[in-house]
Amino acid sequence: MRKIRVGTRQSALALTQTGQVIAALEAICREHDLPFVFETHKIVTKGDRILDVTLSKVGGKGLFVKEIEQALIDNEIDMAVHSMKDMPWELPEGLCIGAIPKRVDPRDCLIMNSGSSIDDLPQGAKVGTSSLRRSSQLQAYRKDLLIEPLRGNIDTRLKKLQTEGFDAIVLAAAGLFRMDWGDKITSYVPVDISLPAVGQGALAIECREHDEQLLQLLEHYHHADTSRAVQAERAFLGRMNGGCQIPIGAYAVQHELTGQLTLTGMVGSPDGSTILKVVKEGDHPEKLGNEVAEQLLSQGAEQLLGPLRG
Repeated sequence: MRKIRVGTRQSALALTQTGQVIAALEAICREHDLPFVFETHKIVTKGDRILDVTLSKVGGKGLFVKEIEQALIDNEIDMAVHSMKDMPWELPEGLCIGAIPKRVDPRDCLIMNSGSSIDDLPQGAKVGTSSLRRSSQLQAYRKDLLIEPLRGNIDTRLKKLQTEGFDAIVLAAAGLFRMDWGDKITSYVPVDISLPAVGQGALAIECREHDEQLLQLLEHYHHADTSRAVQAERAFLGRMNGGCQIPIGAYAVQHELTGQLTLTGMVGSPDGSTILKVVKEGDHPEKLGNEVAEQLLSQGAEQLLGPLRG
């Protein structure tokens, strides 16, 4: 019997989704008579330690994964459960994404004190989010909104809605569903108003690329359609060199009948005064992601991102 040490952040959401992954893998082990047991290892990341600064000022992608990846490299854990939207484009040498489970709802959502949609928010409403992607797109839709920084775990942010004078806060619907808090959602923000983050709603199961035994187990958990969509989004991210300092989003949908992917890519200015968006169809995820990025760059995204790119 092999023990699989599973690394995760220690937030309530991270522990909950890691528990759900382990439960699914345990069911696969029972079904296929595979000799694995699982043990959770909590790891504190830089993004968890720095809570008084917006993510865009702390640094780019990788704030919530680097310490966990180092534990994989150091053989302190065997696999890690990440939110895909936290994953940088490039992985450290020797590591790979062993499985991408089926995605849940990728949309942003509003939790409001009153009203039922973004259009019901009063003039000059105070809206909480620390995501440049969200604030850029929301301000493009409604210039009157006062966007204020909001950091912390989901439960902390929900409390701040009541204690810090917000009219609404914006969260990823997926996190609320995983916590079984879907009833707290007031409304979903349509993707044509707020395009999701790359990989939002999906998980990444990361492991060492030569761990054949574990990779064979993870094959049973991998969801091919989700993987194709996320591959397109991440190829776009890689070509745009995007991180938390840049208002950038991408969302791919696979059509059931044709298998074709439709990818929407977006880049905006931090204040929402400029939003560039491209929609394109294709068969090959990485090629499609690159093509959407190239089209945006040709429309002026290079100049828009120039001061923000490292």
